[in-house]
Amino acid sequence: MRLALKLIGWSVGMVLGVIVFLFAASWIFNEATSWRSKPVTELWSGSFVESGGVKTAYQSWGTHGTPIVLVGGFLEPTWVWEKTAESLAKDHRVYALDLDGFGYTERTGPWTLASWGDQVQGFIQALHLGNPTVVGHSLGAAVAVEVGQRGVASRIVLVDGDALKVGGPPSFVRTVLTHTPFVTSLVELATLWDYPARNILKNAYGPYRPPITHEMIDAWTRPLLADNTAKALLGMTKHGIAGFSRAELQAGTPPATVIWGELDTVDPIDHGRQTANDIHARFVVIPKAGHVSMLNNPAAVARAISTAASS
Repeated sequence: MRLALKLIGWSVGMVLGVIVFLFAASWIFNEATSWRSKPVTELWSGSFVESGGVKTAYQSWGTHGTPIVLVGGFLEPTWVWEKTAESLAKDHRVYALDLDGFGYTERTGPWTLASWGDQVQGFIQALHLGNPTVVGHSLGAAVAVEVGQRGVASRIVLVDGDALKVGGPPSFVRTVLTHTPFVTSLVELATLWDYPARNILKNAYGPYRPPITHEMIDAWTRPLLADNTAKALLGMTKHGIAGFSRAELQAGTPPATVIWGELDTVDPIDHGRQTANDIHARFVVIPKAGHVSMLNNPAAVARAISTAASS
């Protein structure tokens, strides 16, 4: 019995020792790398506009035609839309913005579907775009639905996103993450070590992908250096993946199109078909594309968006 108690005590002591060590190592690492965090204005030399109380980074293309607003998903900066936007700009005025918490937009909060809707609505109003077509990728699909249900968009396009809400982590996990330095460490590591991003991108692109180079990874991870990125990511864990219930989707949207990568494994194609059915949308499949169909086949995605915007 005494031996068993000693073993239990030794095991508990070892576990506590490891936790203390990891906590200390994480804190020291964060302190040593804190100088790398910068205001978004030092990371991004492009355009900003105040929208919904958020300093919003954006890009624009085209000088004539109906307006189209492109909204990225989780951790997506505006550059993911560049090739698609260049094709669209032949016949449309095109705008892509970074949602609060991602890209080079200032981290303001509270990082909810409603606040992102306010940001996009404010963006449309600030640039006097009237009632544009709003396109959302992945998480951005839910934002497109939110804006559409407010009557701000004339049409919506959902790309590789079913707009459904998914619950966040258990409360005890959120508590641990909030009161430890580990999330900040993970964000910093993502900007210093290519391996995690490389594997995420391989999965997102699917089998038909370009070489995943260091330069490509840097383009994805550099926005993580923006001040308060870890705070924003922690804030999002309170709400889970933003979205709607099926009943809320079925309550109605403006005319809609759903575009989906044929080989998407992040959000399978059947999810897209179901959402298209829920909102009575045209469904377009992009061949040989994964979860980032606008990067796999920007020309095909641009054609589908242009058709939706012109219908």
